[in-house]
This record gives sequence, C-alpha cells and structure tokens, in this order.
Amino acid sequence: MARINLLPWRETLKKERQKQFIILSVVVAVATLGILSIVHFELDNYIKYQENRNKFLSQQISIVDKEIENIKTLEIEKTRLLNRMNIIQQLQKSRPEIVHLFEELVTTTPDGAQILKVSQKGKNISIEGIAESNSRISTFMRNLDKSKWLHEPELIVINANTRDYPNSSWFSLKVKRSVEK
Repeated sequence: MARINLLPWRETLKKERQKQFIILSVVVAVATLGILSIVHFELDNYIKYQENRNKFLSQQISIVDKEIENIKTLEIEKTRLLNRMNIIQQLQKSRPEIVHLFEELVTTTPDGAQILKVSQKGKNISIEGIAESNSRISTFMRNLDKSKWLHEPELIVINANTRDYPNSSWFSLKVKRSVEK
C-alpha cells in the first residue's frame, strides 16, 4: 500500500515561509533603519565639521582683512616717510649749492660793483646792486654767464645817478641757477 500523507504540509510550509519572510523583512527593515541612521549621523557630523571649518575660515578672513588694512596704512605711512626722506636728501644734496652760489657771486662781482640784495625763487635768482659804471654791470653779467653755477643773466633795470646812489648806477638783474654739476 502506498503511503499518503494526509497532513496539511503545504499549509505548514506556507506558514513557515510567511514567518521567515516576516522575520527577514523585519531584519531588513531594522538593518535599513540602522544604515540610514548611521548615514544620517555621518552626514550630520560632516555638516557640523564643514560649518566649523567655515566659521574658522570666516574668522581667519576677518583677521586677514584687519592685517590688510594695517598694511594699507603702513603703505601710506611708508609713502609719506619716503617722500620726507626724498625731501631731506634733496635738501642735503642742495646744501652746498648755497655755498657755491655765494662763492660764485663773490668771484663774479667785479671791482667797483656791490650786491645789495639777492633773492631766489626756484632756479631763478634776482640780484640788485650798484656799480660805478655800466661797464662794470656788463662785466658782472659776462662773468655770471661764464660761471658754471649761474647762467643766462638778464638785465631788468639800470638807473644811473639816483638820489640814493649818486655817481653810480643801480641795477637789477635775473640769473638762472644751473642744475648740479
């Protein structure tokens, strides 16, 4: 005789498979939630890390901006100091010029002529004086023109026999100071 299993084995197998499916679904769901929570925490940590980096960079940028402002003010101060130094160097450089100017005036002034007033504006020098004759004034102008420190004398006025200077000629002339030689 054949053995026939009359037990409901298919229903039992179906129930067993449903039970396994539910358990597997729960495990997968729990694993998925675990993975999602890990990813969420990692992303949250990354966002916090990036925000901290951004905050740090903002602080460093503000520090660098302050340093840039300091550098700009230092550049302005440096420019001012360089301008002052240039002026001082020019003054130091031109200091002997006044000595040369007076030496040239002394050596170029002929006998019989006197210088009463000397004034300077830039490179132009105005000279006023008296001379015994017009030829002394001409000699003075020729001497000025030959000078290595003065050039281009230009006679402005000659007044002969004035009340203040009888028997002499009062004169005014301009001469240009040469560039340093």
